[in-house]
Amino acid sequence: MKGFLWENSARKKVSSCGLRVQCCLRCLPAAKPLPNLFLLHLLLFSISALFSTQRCRTMIKLFKVKEKQREQAENASGGPPVKKQSAGELRLHKDISELNLPTSCVIRFPNGKDDLMNFEVSIQPDDGYYMGGTFLFTFQVSPIYPHEAPKVKCKTKVYHPNIDLEGNVCLNILREDWKPVLNINTVIYGLYHLFTEPNYEDPLNHEAAAVLRENPKLFESNVRRAMAGGYVGQTFFTRCM
Repeated sequence: MKGFLWENSARKKVSSCGLRVQCCLRCLPAAKPLPNLFLLHLLLFSISALFSTQRCRTMIKLFKVKEKQREQAENASGGPPVKKQSAGELRLHKDISELNLPTSCVIRFPNGKDDLMNFEVSIQPDDGYYMGGTFLFTFQVSPIYPHEAPKVKCKTKVYHPNIDLEGNVCLNILREDWKPVLNINTVIYGLYHLFTEPNYEDPLNHEAAAVLRENPKLFESNVRRAMAGGYVGQTFFTRCM
């Protein structure tokens, strides 16, 4: 083709630490020599490619050295070693900072601010069978949270189809329906919903579930008796009103 050089190609391969740079020059005007500035840029790029991998490795080593020096300086100051937060702690801190709970739900940290992974939530339903009662739950959060659901126990003995007498809670999002996109706010609302809408179809306390299904009036009477402090059948319940 007149005026163009179709096969004037310069291929240069530079290999270092598995890195390869290829430059192919095509369709350059035949009448003009290759610009010196372009050749200079090409040369500089090739040289920088030779050392890029080694430079990255050096930077990583420097970061590690600086981190170690920082830890040694903190330890030498006489204070306790700084504990690094796990991914679960960081996510939990975010969840807690974004809590949006009704006034009937209160969260507490009995071990202080240094132990966010273990906390308590008290729920005071303002509707339904359990209105007027106060129910305490403990949360134990795993270091791999949110990839594992928090472990929740009810510390208040309650006459409830979905909570057994040992405090185990039957809530689907704490079991098979848990997903990492869920959070502590979701769990607390789920617990609150158990008190406003108890479910006899998925029970832990089968006796309470049967009464709720067959005789809701008797179920309501049993709940009030248990919350006031007294016996329901052979089981004694401590007052929680």
